[in-house]
Parts: sequence; structure tokens; C-alpha cells
Amino acid sequence: MHDVPDHAEPPKPRTSNGAAEPAPATPPRRPVDAVLFDFHGTLAQVEEPVAWVQAAAAACGTTLDRTRATALADRLVMAGRAGGPLPTRVPPHLAEVWAERDLYGPAHRAAFVGLADTVDSGVSGLAEALYDRLLVPDGWVPYADTEATLRALRAAKVPVAVVSNIGFDLRPLFDAWQLTDLVDAFVLSYEVGRCKPDPAIFYRACGLLGVDSERALMVGDTPADAGAVSAGCAVLVLPAAEAGRANGLTAAVDLALANGR
Repeated sequence: MHDVPDHAEPPKPRTSNGAAEPAPATPPRRPVDAVLFDFHGTLAQVEEPVAWVQAAAAACGTTLDRTRATALADRLVMAGRAGGPLPTRVPPHLAEVWAERDLYGPAHRAAFVGLADTVDSGVSGLAEALYDRLLVPDGWVPYADTEATLRALRAAKVPVAVVSNIGFDLRPLFDAWQLTDLVDAFVLSYEVGRCKPDPAIFYRACGLLGVDSERALMVGDTPADAGAVSAGCAVLVLPAAEAGRANGLTAAVDLALANGR
């Protein structure tokens, strides 16, 4: 057969009267007037486990070599690390504080100190020292694209909130990283008495930013963050990257600026 191109396009669908069907319309992008960010796994990651254990042991006056610290870190992470994987089993005596860990500061500390105490470390005071690493900037590593993303949104006059299920204040960390001025509101579960995916925490964040929830974008890394859809928000879920790497956060800037802001 002659005069047929090597890569012929398939015939276009036809209606009953023989006319070509119109191409499907591209759905319009939703306007984004504000961005809500989860904290852990989205804007920052906890420090590497072995460094975590060695630093906490040093605070207790004990030096651990890497071999011993690695073995201990593996056991502590399995038991349940604050900012790390959830434990596969919570001992019955910790069940109550575990259930309330993101609603009350003392419960948060008691839950994670209690889990660390289930591991025999041989270092007096280690469980408390491990928890205290959460409260200092050195215990966390902001993702490589966190600051640039927050600055780009600020330059575009897009308000930002940090929305976190957590039992302690994040503001001192942001102060130390010089990022506080790039965040318009902190909505922390233990302060507002609601945890993600409860729509109330997302409504609260949008209210503080002065935007309709249907014009807000929630950026996170878990199904709890995706629960923002029940409040009418758009959602961007990014798998958590390793500490110190970029986490794909610039996608939030692209979405916020897509409507010509």
C-alpha cells in the first residue's frame, strides 16, 4: 500500500452522524490561595538513627561506639521512635498515653519515653535523652528544598501553615532554622485538640490563614494528611525522602502559581 505514513494516527472517534467527536475538555485547575504543610516527612526528617542514639548517650555521659550504637538503634526504632516508624505493638501499660500522644504534651513524652524504656540499653537516663533530641534543632534535618519552597510561596504572597499531629512546640525549631517568618500559622494537634485526618484541624488552619478550604492545598506524606479532602482541600501527597535530600516540595509552588498568581 502506498502513501501511508510510517506512524499513522489512529482514526478519530466519530459520532452517529459521522462527525468527529470533540476532544475531551481538560478540567480546570483549582485555584490555590494558601498551602498547608505537614511537618515530619514533609518539611523535615528526624536525624539518622545511629547519630540519634550516640548523641543521646553522650548527653548521659556515655560514649557508644558505632557497632553498639547501631545494634541499639535498631532495637529502639523497632520499639517505636518519635518521628520514626510506628511501633508494631504498644505495651498495655502505655496504651492510654499512646492513644492521647498527639493531644497532650505530657502524654506524648510518656508514650515515647515508655517505648524506649522497653529496650534495655545499659545507659542510665537514655530514654529521656532520646526524647529530648526531638525538642532541639539538631535532632531534625530540614529537607533540601524546604527553605526555597517556603521563600517562593512568601514571594508570591501565598500564605502558609504548618499542620502537624504532634505533642510539642515546633516553633523553636523553625526559629533556629530561620524559617519562622516564612510561616503564617502553626496548627499543632496538641494545641488545638484535633488530629489529622479530622477535618476540624484543616478548617482551623484555613481559618487562621483567612482562606476558604476549597482554595487551599494540603501537602503531606500520609493518609492522615490526605484526609484534608474531607475539608474540601486539594491534596498533594509526597513520599517522604531521606534526611537532607529534596522532597519534591517545589511541586506545591507550581500548583500555587498555576493560575497566574
